[in-house]
Amino acid sequence: MFLGHSLAAQQFYVRGEVKDEAGNVLQNVVIKQFKTGYVFRSGASGTFGILAHSQLDTFSFMLDGYHPEKMLVNADNYIRVKLKPAPASASNRFKDRLSSFTKDLGREEQKKWFAGDESYASLLENRFLIARQFPSTGMSLNVDRASYSNIRRFITMNSIVPPDAVRIEEMLNYFNLDYYPPAGDDLFYIKPTLTACPWNPGNQLYYINLSSRKLNLDTLPPSNLVFLIDVSGSMDMPNRLPLLQSAFRLLVNNLRNKDSVSIVVYGGVTGVMLETTSGAEKEKIIKAIDELTPGGSTPGEAGIRLAYTQARRHFIQGGNNRVILATDGDFNVGLKTESELDEMISAQRESGVYLTCLGVGMGNYKDSKIQLLAEKGNGNFAYLDNFKEAEKVLLKEFTQTLYSVADDVYMNVEFNPEYVKEYRLIGFDNKVGALRDASSVVEGGEIGSGFSMIAMFEIEPTELSRGAIRDSIYSGQFANIRLQYRHPGDTTHRYFDRKSNFDYRAYEKLEKCYHFSAAVAQFGSMLRNSPFVKNRTWNDMVEMAQASAGDADLLQKEFVNLTIMARNLYMKGKKRKSQ
Repeated sequence: MFLGHSLAAQQFYVRGEVKDEAGNVLQNVVIKQFKTGYVFRSGASGTFGILAHSQLDTFSFMLDGYHPEKMLVNADNYIRVKLKPAPASASNRFKDRLSSFTKDLGREEQKKWFAGDESYASLLENRFLIARQFPSTGMSLNVDRASYSNIRRFITMNSIVPPDAVRIEEMLNYFNLDYYPPAGDDLFYIKPTLTACPWNPGNQLYYINLSSRKLNLDTLPPSNLVFLIDVSGSMDMPNRLPLLQSAFRLLVNNLRNKDSVSIVVYGGVTGVMLETTSGAEKEKIIKAIDELTPGGSTPGEAGIRLAYTQARRHFIQGGNNRVILATDGDFNVGLKTESELDEMISAQRESGVYLTCLGVGMGNYKDSKIQLLAEKGNGNFAYLDNFKEAEKVLLKEFTQTLYSVADDVYMNVEFNPEYVKEYRLIGFDNKVGALRDASSVVEGGEIGSGFSMIAMFEIEPTELSRGAIRDSIYSGQFANIRLQYRHPGDTTHRYFDRKSNFDYRAYEKLEKCYHFSAAVAQFGSMLRNSPFVKNRTWNDMVEMAQASAGDADLLQKEFVNLTIMARNLYMKGKKRKSQ
């Protein structure tokens, strides 16, 4: 019997509403389904509808300013949830971080974006903005690429990808496309490109390729690394602790004699399993890694505090001081909520210790916790779904992952409304909670050594732009790009400016890497069921991927296979719905 039909036959639909004690509906309440770990949101009328695979399931309901509620739910009953207000001092202390920000775009205008069904999603896709009214927009840059490997895990497991797990900017980061060494003493190189939009021929695509300086491994300062490893009972699976042990062995082989490592674990026991040891003693470090065994609860708070204490105790002035947290994200003892974790990690980042997070075997809800830790810890986040990914992150991309060339990196783009009628930033989507909160801010991210990233905008051109392209008249300024950043360990903000002239190139004449990045962006949009690619089919998607992938690039060939698997998975779902 085909498993998919068996599961479909056993699906239940949990329906209900969330209100406060006065009977007022509560929108955007975070609803966690315990059996899957997925997170949902209440809609504009406070209602929700959630698919479940069993009649009984446990759900929690959380909203800033209210006490959380947890209950066992029977799918046969309509659920009415009442949340009680929390003391004023307990609410609004910790703010969501924005991924992108548009100058002068009011919150009331953005609220129109998540009316109705949109409010179920915790990530809200960026919309088109009028360039004359809102010419300037910006985004937080980092080297995170966890979303792609997490998506790959869902699809290879023949499972629909939760839309909130799709972060297009991280999917593009994954491939490190089209690296250009910065000139002279510059820290960055920026290459803008304007061309046609493959999924909307009437529009244009505007690429901004950013490359960072590649550090010389031999001259890098010494590293003080603390491996913080989750050894709780939930890690007792082949794709969790054993995978992490293999990953750390790879990392140890990259260490130099002047580097040092200590190992902190948390689980059935929390403690320092290996005191600070020179990178020259690789056998001793690997032996300590091999001896780790899972068991017990997950006292994440105690482990994180101990790891930072260890890092500060052996702090190297001018060195690379970093905690590497490896976990499935299941914090169930001590601090659990994102706001509590936020408070603790934000206090630690001031010490000059970076945080790299390696996630394994987790659902979408836990992914959000680890992502938050990396953001607040002045670091980065990778998801390891298999050994090849561990090898990519910790061996091939060693310096990108563990050595920062710039902190607090933020890119601002100001468009010329003479050429741009409307524009839409692809990816860098904000959380609904951050958009609702007038006090939320945008913070820059960490950029590693030798890293290349591509940011993309979909552009609706003006008639002047169309005419200039038709007549091959390329002159004038299209946009102004400004990077704001800090050197590691420095508090001074620095700037890197790049003027982007109006210079249109035909899509078919572009290098293949641009075709491929467009395919990745379209793939992410289709997984999110974006209205901006509604005219594209899954067959179109596969053809686009096949035409753009490099023959000798194994990662790009794997991407093509992933689009084929997704086509089979999503088209099968459409057939069932039509039946």
